[in-house]
Amino acid sequence: MTKSGSTKRRRAPRTQAATTLAFEIRESRLAGKGAFAIRPIKKGERLIEYVGERIPHPVADERYDDDSMDEHHTFLFTVSSRTVIDATHGGNESRFINHSCDPNCETEIERGRVFIFALRDIAVGEELAYDYAYERSGDETEKEERLYRCLCGTAKCRGSIMEPVAEYEKRMRERQREKQRAQAARRRTRATA
Repeated sequence: MTKSGSTKRRRAPRTQAATTLAFEIRESRLAGKGAFAIRPIKKGERLIEYVGERIPHPVADERYDDDSMDEHHTFLFTVSSRTVIDATHGGNESRFINHSCDPNCETEIERGRVFIFALRDIAVGEELAYDYAYERSGDETEKEERLYRCLCGTAKCRGSIMEPVAEYEKRMRERQREKQRAQAARRRTRATA
């Protein structure tokens, strides 16, 4: 699975990132290394672009076989149904921003590029995190649930870096409604022809 993040596809007015990073990478209690604010960060500030090699999903699946992993660890970010960014290859410090179920950052996709913004003011020393919200397929096994367990420890922790089950169910209902609307439109078109 790849990060999809609580991603917004919009062009909202945001402040631009400074030429030097607002954070540093160091050991994290969440997972390995993390990104920590080294100066106050304002809500809406663009912190960094998530970069790396742009590859199709099948290549990402070949590189990282979840079934052979004891612990899930990749630097993949889904940009679209066709493209994934692999930050292991040509990535930057953005790949060290960890997951949290109560994030202080969010990702936004703008014209195929992924940016990380502050959701709220962030104090010096605070770890940066966004909700990875991996998309569920609906047939997750117990092994997959364990593989994608969340370690954020926040009061809002849902126990998984995957999207909440309620969001998955809502997405499936919306897809079903879209399918029904398309079928009804085709029937109307045939009836008038």
